[in-house]
Amino acid sequence: MAYNYNQNEIKGNVHSLESFGLVDGPGVRYVVFLQGCALRCKYCHNPETWAGGGSQWTASQLFDKVYRYKQYWKENGGITVSGGEPLLQMDFVTEFFKIAKTKKVNTAIDTAGQPFRSDGEWIAKFEELMKYTDLVILDLKEWTSEKHIELTGKGNDNIKEMARWLSDHGKDMWIRHVLVPDLTDDENDLKAMSEFIASLKTVKKVEILPYHALGVPKWEKIGIDYQLKDAVAPTREQIEKAEQILNVKAYHD
Repeated sequence: MAYNYNQNEIKGNVHSLESFGLVDGPGVRYVVFLQGCALRCKYCHNPETWAGGGSQWTASQLFDKVYRYKQYWKENGGITVSGGEPLLQMDFVTEFFKIAKTKKVNTAIDTAGQPFRSDGEWIAKFEELMKYTDLVILDLKEWTSEKHIELTGKGNDNIKEMARWLSDHGKDMWIRHVLVPDLTDDENDLKAMSEFIASLKTVKKVEILPYHALGVPKWEKIGIDYQLKDAVAPTREQIEKAEQILNVKAYHD
């Protein structure tokens, strides 16, 4: 059954769609990548999502498209909205997830948390979105605000606040950290991050994402200077050391 839509329905700016995602939440996921992000991560592999643009969809149009792939999701798959930064388009994602929940589809958001605010209209909208969100996949990019600013252009106090909010409100989380040798692998920072994660009550999984340079051609294509030209992928030993510090094995999705 298709959902009816009209021209007054809110539209989302969509960058791209992936029908068979295997690393974006539990099971097989249909992944929607939205346009727009305020962070400027030095290792970003989707810099073309930073600005506006993309194709416009209503929530019902998009769900009609996505739901055709439901046979792949089985019992534990579903839909993940990523980016860019999905929290910049909360009204749209909320409407999209509302429709998904009428079909009992599992929903997840992959976010860096940067837009989070705990006051006023913003938090009210966030609370509404969380009613229809089963899982939040949260990137913790750096531990100290100073290093987070150096890496992304923005601080992270509000991101930590968002993680605490999710924990206090019983919302399941996966935590991810991109490991870049000599940049995001400081042992003291990882230990502090590990203690913070351990203080959260709803973390189901912790993942180390090894740095890769697959996004470099995208930077070159859009004419942006890539600042990590000398960065290398972490070794197996470096990954295992970070996983040990973050106590990855203690968390199970």
